[in-house]
Amino acid sequence: MSETTPSIIIADDHPLLLKGLSDFLIEKGYNLLGSGSDGREAYNLITQKKPDIAILDIQMPYMSGLEIAQQCKGADIDTKIVLITLHKEKDLYQKAQELNIFGYILKEFALEEIENCIKTVKDGVPFFSDKIKELIGVVLVEDSELANLTPSEKKILKLIAQDKTNKEIASQLFISYRTVEKHRSNIINKLNIEPKTNSLLIWAKEHHDKLL
Repeated sequence: MSETTPSIIIADDHPLLLKGLSDFLIEKGYNLLGSGSDGREAYNLITQKKPDIAILDIQMPYMSGLEIAQQCKGADIDTKIVLITLHKEKDLYQKAQELNIFGYILKEFALEEIENCIKTVKDGVPFFSDKIKELIGVVLVEDSELANLTPSEKKILKLIAQDKTNKEIASQLFISYRTVEKHRSNIINKLNIEPKTNSLLIWAKEHHDKLL
């Protein structure tokens, strides 16, 4: 990726929004490789041009932004996906996190956030709009919440953020598998995390910078 201007493709099935975004990126001097008006066009552009960043509407004909991200992940395509959405559902946000999507911004704030988003994503750091986090009630962690954790629990949380399994954590910390499970359960309770599949992993990845 070039130091200054990453290569970008964009896709949206609303012609006005697509034109507005395209004009904005060109005006700002970004390296826009192409634009598509549906999911199939967007995926073809990504596979042919291998842009650094793809800015996609989350809902498009033929393939959604999430489906494109899933395909890219399966095909080991390095393009960083940024989703633009009107939707504020928590499930979509969590799904985006699981697919290693690099950005998630609300359509109504897209133009004011897009530059910041591209700069952040270009450096390999995910950009999730604070406005989305506010609207869907993803509470940003308070340092006081982490202060409630014991040193062992913090250590385990850090390893969870690194995708370590319970078995690997047990072996690395020389403790039993059951002890790891007990710690996980305590962490979930202390941080008030919903006890759903992968919820602790998603939380740990979201807040990994606070665990360093």
